[in-house]
Amino acid sequence: MIQVGEQIPDVTLQEFSEVEGNGCSIGPNPVKVRDAAKGKTIALFALPGAFTPTCSAKHVPGYVENYAQLKGKGVDEIWCVSVNDAFVMGAWAREQKTDGKIRMLADGSGEFAKAMGLTLDLTARGMGVRSQRYSVLVKDGKVASLNVEAPGKFEVSDAGTMLAQFAA
Repeated sequence: MIQVGEQIPDVTLQEFSEVEGNGCSIGPNPVKVRDAAKGKTIALFALPGAFTPTCSAKHVPGYVENYAQLKGKGVDEIWCVSVNDAFVMGAWAREQKTDGKIRMLADGSGEFAKAMGLTLDLTARGMGVRSQRYSVLVKDGKVASLNVEAPGKFEVSDAGTMLAQFAA
């Protein structure tokens, strides 16, 4: 598992874009993680799957609701990463009203989750290998804090915990 102080993985995620602009075409666009994180403070949270109960009812909404507070603490961007394809993440972004607040990034083959050392095998439940639920504060491409949930829990990867860590 990745540790505080280590560089985040050098992988490419996908982001669905509804509108053309700023070098992005409509549809899935590659996001080179290390390049996108360079010189920024990022509140990144990962979860097992789009449209799943806890992820949709608590995890994403908490970051949407706390967007202004996180920005006020110096967070440049908020990223949500899930082992889903970019089309699913785009549809989930619309449903969760994340536009302009959270970058919904697809880790379609689970390469980011594997490189982070934070996979979760849900094959027995018909979901394959997914990401564990966690949050990480990334500063200039390095892990500044890491909050990994115990299986089936939602206690430390929420936006409130990340906000509290800024005060600590």
